[in-house]
Amino acid sequence: MPRLGVIGWPIAHSRSPAMFEAAFAALGMEDWSYQRLPLAPEIFAETVTALGASGFVGANVTIPHKRAALALADRASEAARAIGAANTLTFHPDGTIAAENTDAPGLIAALGRSPRGMSALVLGAGGSARAAVWALLDAGAAKVSVWNRTPERAHALARELGAQAVADPVGADLLVNCTAVGLQRSASEAEALNQLQLSADQVGGYAYVIDLVYRDGLTPLLATARRAGVVTVDGLEVLVAQGALSFQRWIGRPAPLDAMRRGAGLEAPTS
Repeated sequence: MPRLGVIGWPIAHSRSPAMFEAAFAALGMEDWSYQRLPLAPEIFAETVTALGASGFVGANVTIPHKRAALALADRASEAARAIGAANTLTFHPDGTIAAENTDAPGLIAALGRSPRGMSALVLGAGGSARAAVWALLDAGAAKVSVWNRTPERAHALARELGAQAVADPVGADLLVNCTAVGLQRSASEAEALNQLQLSADQVGGYAYVIDLVYRDGLTPLLATARRAGVVTVDGLEVLVAQGALSFQRWIGRPAPLDAMRRGAGLEAPTS
C-alpha cells in the first residue's frame, strides 16, 4: 500500500489526513493511505531517512521541521533552496529524497489575487514565514516587512530574503500571520492580539489578512479582521492550496480540489 503522511511536532491538530483521504476516495485510490507522523526534533532525521523503505512515497512537513527537511534532502527545487525551507518531501525508489516548497505558491493561490505592487507585513520567522516572504517578493510585492518576537530572527530572515525587519508591526496592504498564535483556544481575543503586538484598530487598517493558523472557528486575528470588514483568508484555504500541489507532485494527476476542501472542513465553492 503506497503511504503518505504529515510530519510535525505537535501534529494531532492536522487536517491533512482527512483532506488527503477525501482526495483518495474521490479518485478511487483505495490502496493509498495518509497518516500523521509525530516526530520530535531529536529523531526527525533518523526517522525520515527510513520512511522510503517503509513504503512512503512522500510526506508533508510542518512546524518545527521545515528547515531540517531541506537540510536532509539529497536534492531540492530552486524555490525550496531560495526559501531555505521545505514542506514537501518525495521518497524515490533509489533511496534519495527530494525537497519542494508548496507553501509559497499555495499562499498566493489562496490569496486569490496577485500581490504585485502591494506592501505586506509577515508575522513570524520560521519556515512558513520564510515561504511567505519569498512568495510575496517573487510575486511582485512592492515591500515586505518582517516582525518577530525575537528581533534577531526577523533580521536574519529579512537579510537573507531581501525583506525589511521591523521592531513593531507596521501598516501594510496585506498582513500574514505565520506564528502559532491563535492555535490554542484558551487565549482570549485581546490576549492573542497582544502576543502579536497588534490592536483591533491596527488589524482593521489592513486590506487583507491571512492567518496560517487553522482550528474550529475563526482565530482571534481573523475574527477581529472580519468585524472590521477586512478581506480574510483562513489557514485551511492555504492548507488546501499547498496540499493540492503536493498531491499533484506525488500522484502525477490534478488534485480533486472540491473533495480536499470538504475533507479539510471547508465548503466547496458554488459555481
